[in-house]
Amino acid sequence: MAMPVLALPEPTGTSAVGITSLWLTDRSRPDPWAPEVDGRELMVSLWYPADGAPGGGAPAAYMTVAESRLQLASRDIAGVPAEALSTVRTHAVSDATPAGRPRTRPLVVLSPGFTNSRSALTGLAEDLASHGYVVAGIDHTYESHGTEFPDGRVATGRAREARRRGTDFWEKAVTGRAADVAFVLDTLTGSHPPTPGAGLIDPARIGMAGHSLGGAATIAAMLADARIVAGIGMDGSLQVPIPGGGLARPILLLGKSNYLPGRGGAAITWERDWPRLTGWKRWLVVPGAVHPSFTDLGLLADQLGLDLGSGLPGARGAAITRAYVRAFFDQHLRGQPQPLLDQPSASYPEVRFCVPDR
Repeated sequence: MAMPVLALPEPTGTSAVGITSLWLTDRSRPDPWAPEVDGRELMVSLWYPADGAPGGGAPAAYMTVAESRLQLASRDIAGVPAEALSTVRTHAVSDATPAGRPRTRPLVVLSPGFTNSRSALTGLAEDLASHGYVVAGIDHTYESHGTEFPDGRVATGRAREARRRGTDFWEKAVTGRAADVAFVLDTLTGSHPPTPGAGLIDPARIGMAGHSLGGAATIAAMLADARIVAGIGMDGSLQVPIPGGGLARPILLLGKSNYLPGRGGAAITWERDWPRLTGWKRWLVVPGAVHPSFTDLGLLADQLGLDLGSGLPGARGAAITRAYVRAFFDQHLRGQPQPLLDQPSASYPEVRFCVPDR
């Protein structure tokens, strides 16, 4: 198979986008999946609004060749060149000069699904950054099929073995991710930002969004850390129940048709926790979407000629995700009311507003 041309959609905002990769180590705790390792190592991508015109400068790599090979081999996708995902064209420029005054930009943390890398949410991150957000995408080490560190070491999906062995796996995973997020927030918002882009962050305006397991981790992180003032769970069960005291901060749940109320199965955990969400909340469903529709992977699958069984083009799934995620954070981190979140929209007729019976 010839190498296809793979590209993310253009960001919709007016700002150029910069990106910096951070290699962080939390030595205050052991790694949950590799206790013999000295501390918890994390790779974090930080996207931010940058000086210059959009599209100026050479775009950053989507992921490394080693990461691409592991992601594709682990998913047993035949006929796709092993390095294909390392060739995806992005729109962020590495280490570009940040735009804006210190401590004035809201921060959104992104947590990917289990086995996915932070790269899978790049299109969403670039779009948010083009609208003035700083965005931190976290690779939760040993949960992705592959995470490469700057010294050339590659951490593979060791956590998959723990999933097969333990009944408490999901609780351990979301608890560990919440700790990852707290450490990243400490690092980014401390008195000595690790990179100029981090210096833009307003520590009073922090939100989080996650896909699949990353959505459950978003709830867990919000329960553990009051700095996260609003959160989004995309197409994933809420693995650990919200305590009886509830969660009063804004929450958006966004998923495919499996999450329609009353269907049982995937929707059960949303229905269980819906009454415990006592603040602003929305439950939105996109019929025709599949699990990757809320990430770059639905779009890239279309470009690779792979049939995921979706009734929604990958580009449309990306556009819907970008629009509703940005509207949510514009409303809850910037105080800008968004009619898109109040009722069905003619611009996005696929999106259904749901209210469970109980």
